[in-house]
Amino acid sequence: MEGMESESHAASSGLADLSLVFWTLCSVILPVLITLWCSFQRSRRQVLIRDIFRKSKHDWHYTDLFGQPSYCCVCAQHILQGAFCNCCGLRVSEGCLKKADELFLCKEIMMRSSGGVHSSMPHHWIRGNVPLCSCCMICKQQCGTQPKLCDYRCVWCQHTVHDECMVDGLKTEECTLGEFRDLIIPPYYLSAINQMRKDKRNSYEKVVPYCRKHWMPVIVLANTRSGNNMGETLLGEFKLLLNPVQVFDLSKTAPAKALQLCTLLPCNAVRVLVCGGDGTVGWVLDAIDDMKIKGQEGSIPQVAILPLGTGNDLSNTLGWGAGYAGEVPVEQILRNVMEADGIKLDRWKVQITNKGYYNLRKPKVFTMNNYFSIGPDALMALNFHAHREKTPSLFSSRIINKAVYFFYGTKDCLVQECKDLNKKVELELDGERIELPNLEGIIVLNIGYWGGGCRLWEGMGDEPYPLARNDDGLLEVVGVHGSFHCAQIQVKLANPVRLGQAHTVRLILKSSKMPMQVDGEPWAQGPCTVTITHKTHALMLCHSGDQTDDDASSMSEQDHGREQGEED
Repeated sequence: MEGMESESHAASSGLADLSLVFWTLCSVILPVLITLWCSFQRSRRQVLIRDIFRKSKHDWHYTDLFGQPSYCCVCAQHILQGAFCNCCGLRVSEGCLKKADELFLCKEIMMRSSGGVHSSMPHHWIRGNVPLCSCCMICKQQCGTQPKLCDYRCVWCQHTVHDECMVDGLKTEECTLGEFRDLIIPPYYLSAINQMRKDKRNSYEKVVPYCRKHWMPVIVLANTRSGNNMGETLLGEFKLLLNPVQVFDLSKTAPAKALQLCTLLPCNAVRVLVCGGDGTVGWVLDAIDDMKIKGQEGSIPQVAILPLGTGNDLSNTLGWGAGYAGEVPVEQILRNVMEADGIKLDRWKVQITNKGYYNLRKPKVFTMNNYFSIGPDALMALNFHAHREKTPSLFSSRIINKAVYFFYGTKDCLVQECKDLNKKVELELDGERIELPNLEGIIVLNIGYWGGGCRLWEGMGDEPYPLARNDDGLLEVVGVHGSFHCAQIQVKLANPVRLGQAHTVRLILKSSKMPMQVDGEPWAQGPCTVTITHKTHALMLCHSGDQTDDDASSMSEQDHGREQGEED
């Protein structure tokens, strides 16, 4: 009897152990299986979404969280995540994406030919998700106030209308293209031009709005690799306000190709907005120089800048600011471009001929817009670039970039790698040899700003030095005593050593290897001869708003100098 009880007890304990093992395995394996199944479903959905995005005429982008209350344009339900179109502004849930792609048309960059040439087009209305604080064009009351899919917005003129104010007449009414009609390239214009090119006619003067007096179409060139990912956001916002054909991503389309659109537009009227750093601006200006070589002088545009880089000295000089982080609405940026004044900017040829090698090596040639330097600031830039190439993920913000520059500047204050520069180089200004004091660096300036916002030539105090200008064919040449002296200049505690102004600068590096840079692009250079001569002019746009007191006084003195020159 006792044996039977012990056997049953052993069997029950064995079953309990098996049950424990089973449920333990279930608690481990089941979450793994669920996770794998969810991962499979998610990847399957992503493949389907990417397939819809690839085939669609909409410029769809997926987001995990909308920045404002949003409603699906198909099912009208409130959504936190889903897809939105960068061009027309449609917002849709993931499940309704395919249906929305079939139901709704996107912005047309060119009107469909329906016989004859058009000079106008009707509104293109999209329902729901209107901008906050927008007003109805009929009753002038605020739109989008109800927590549901309501009210309409025209994707071209950006006008909004209440559901109850929308009448049949508005659906066929001619669209005026709104506030930025002077900047927009209308679809009917491109359709007319396309038809004329097919007929081998090149007289675009009578095509609307080519013949309109104040039409100044803008082309936006954005470098999405500049700045803290601001380029991607700006591309979408500009596509929403303009014709998407006017907006180019420079990581996908080279400036030379994008600028060919200028050949279809009025002579001397096109404006280009470059969203990027000084390097991106130089890239675009090089492409414009190539247009001159091709005989397209009549299609040369004027260039405005939206600064997304780190230094942005050229942008600062022209009044566009030292950096953009989204603090100014895109609408205001376009207004600034419309109101900007045209000026000329000197561009310079920098030729570097290495010594020795029996002169068999081809000289290196650069184009300079901002400045050339040899010495501590070039060394800091060289170290910074070497560090960034090793770990590019660390350099994601201006604060980090400036901190790294500060580190290398402090290091050079202690090491002084560029000391006794005056014994290693010879400097000639317009053929005249200059006796150099004890220096560690020489900077050749074309623009007013240097080093991320410092007005180097004017400096501080009341010393009578001619003001630097961007279009006088003159370079300003200064010297610095070292990294600590550069830091003192930037905080207005010291002045540079002014060496003079010249039309041609020649610098001979007699021995050793020294750091050099042109417009922030650094390298280590052995014995050579550097010759800087005038190359050409670039047509730029200068923004006169939001200036500092120093900028305003400098500009007023420049204008006064111009007036005196004209009177003489």
